[in-house]
Amino acid sequence: MQTITVEELKARMDAGEKINLIDCREPSEYAEFNIGGKLIPLGKIQTMQTDELDDLRDEEIIIHCRSGQRSMMACLFLDTLGFKNTKNLIGGMLAWQEKFGSTI
Repeated sequence: MQTITVEELKARMDAGEKINLIDCREPSEYAEFNIGGKLIPLGKIQTMQTDELDDLRDEEIIIHCRSGQRSMMACLFLDTLGFKNTKNLIGGMLAWQEKFGSTI
């Protein structure tokens, strides 16, 4: 697992880069505010109740949550399953909103 800052992520998004962005929060949190990542709650990731990630084993996956804790757990879990390039968004959506407000 590596890390990425909200500034680095926003710069890449603004540049139009293709990013595999996973939001591992719960649906209610996602509904309140999101930055366009694919919603796959941590519980689904940990039980691998999703095949949506299988094609991304060798690609970069950036995972975020509210504060960075759940996404860190998701990254570590995926790493044990052989995912090669997981990145945790430091500070999660709290850091994003502190830095950029509620804009994408």
